[in-house]
Order: sequence, then structure tokens, then C-alpha cells
Amino acid sequence: MPVDFMLLFKALILGVVEGLTEFLPISSTGHLILVGDLLDFNDDKGKVFEVAIQTGAIMAVVWDYRVKFGAVARGLPGDPMARRFLLNLFLAFVPIAALGLLFGKVIKAHLFAPVPVALAFIIGGLVIFWAERRKHVVRVLEVDDLQWQDALKLGFAQCLALIPGTSRSGATIIGGLFIGLSRKAAAEFSFFLAVPTLGMATLYDLVKHRDLLSWSDLPMFAVGFVAAFISAALAVRVFIRYVASHDFTLFVIYRIVFGVVVLITAYTGLVNWTVH
Repeated sequence: MPVDFMLLFKALILGVVEGLTEFLPISSTGHLILVGDLLDFNDDKGKVFEVAIQTGAIMAVVWDYRVKFGAVARGLPGDPMARRFLLNLFLAFVPIAALGLLFGKVIKAHLFAPVPVALAFIIGGLVIFWAERRKHVVRVLEVDDLQWQDALKLGFAQCLALIPGTSRSGATIIGGLFIGLSRKAAAEFSFFLAVPTLGMATLYDLVKHRDLLSWSDLPMFAVGFVAAFISAALAVRVFIRYVASHDFTLFVIYRIVFGVVVLITAYTGLVNWTVH
């Protein structure tokens, strides 16, 4: 079968978009819906692809934090801190897993479209702006200081990300700021929480829609995976350095401007966004 270079190019673009946006508070799902729409890559297989390439972003976190994950794995038999770390990830994962199974189909049917995503971009930006203007009292400096109650609260905060355009990392990070985490601790826990959350979502989607896939799709998925891995590794490192000395105002501006542009182009007809 001849290689479809245009398809591989679209996979490359979407992989880069996934990697650059997954761990920033700007919504990777929202960006993938919009870019997929522009590239005319928004059919059922395209939607499975967008979920599957999250594994590239996941592996970037595992690689960047391999020392941390390795220490947890080695310490499980007798290290209380390692067991607490895994318990916190489990507790934070449970709410979105339960709500995703209950409401995921309805949400995809009604909200996975450009205009709802644009509205979520704007509303999410305003929430981040509000959170940044509140007095931020830090009581949890590092991820290892997190208590199980904090982890559960962050899990419920992450549930907001079921609405595309909200941002999984953004919901978790801002939720962390509300309950007293430092920016670094909130960002890193968001990275770690992505591993079970995105991993299980990817596995579930691939199994559920396996009839849509064939071995001929392997090059497309490979390109998307590698692109997401490289761009996510870069984004994670830059983001951690950024939040060490900056607030999230830049992301507020980006979200609102981006959302407004999508709405204007939609209602003026400048871009023929899909309506479904």
C-alpha cells in the first residue's frame, strides 16, 4: 500500500499539538478538536488517533521523571512515602474514571465541537484569572507532602476536564492553588496524574474502537506518538521552569484571545468550522 504523506503530515501536526498542549493549562483536547477540524481529520478514526497519541505525552512524563517513578517502584514493599504516592494517584484518578464512564458518551456527542470548545477556553481563562487574583497561601510545597484528602480534591477538580476546552492540567493545577499547593507541586502532580488518567483513557478508547483500526494505520500512529513524545518532553521542562517564577496570566490571555478568535471566525463564516 502506498504511503499517504499528507496523512503522515497531519499526524505530525496533531502530535506536536498534543505534546505542546497536554501539560499546559490550555487544553490539549480543545486544540486537537480545532486543529483536527481545520485539517479535515475529525472522523471517527481521527478521534481515536487523537486519544491514542496521548501515550507519547505520557511517556515523555515517565521519561522526564524516571528517577521519581523508579524510586516509587523500588520503594513499594517498605517505603510509606512510595505507597502514599501511589494511593494519592489512585484517589485522584477515581473521580474522573467514574464520571467519564457515566457521562463520556453524552459529552462527546454534544461538546466535542469548535464553538463549545471556544466557550470553554474563555470561561476557563476567566477562572484562572480569578484564581490568580486570590490570596495564595502555600501549605504544600512538594508533591510528596500531599495528603490523601488533597489528592481526592484534586481528582474532583480534574473532572472539569471532561468538558473539552477546559484543560485537564489547568483544572488540576488551579484546583491545587485553591487548596494550598505551590505552583510547582500542583504542576508536577498534574503531570503524574496524567499517567493513569490518559493511559486508561487511551486503552479504553483503543479497545472500544479497535474495529476502526488496521495495521496500515501503524505509520500514522507512530509519527503522532513520536511527535507527541518529543514536544511534550520539551513542554514539561519549559513549563516547570516557567512556573517557578511566573504566574498563569500569560495562559489566561492566550485562552481568552484564542477562544474569541474561534467564535468570531465561526459566526462570521471566515472559517467553516464543523457543527455537530
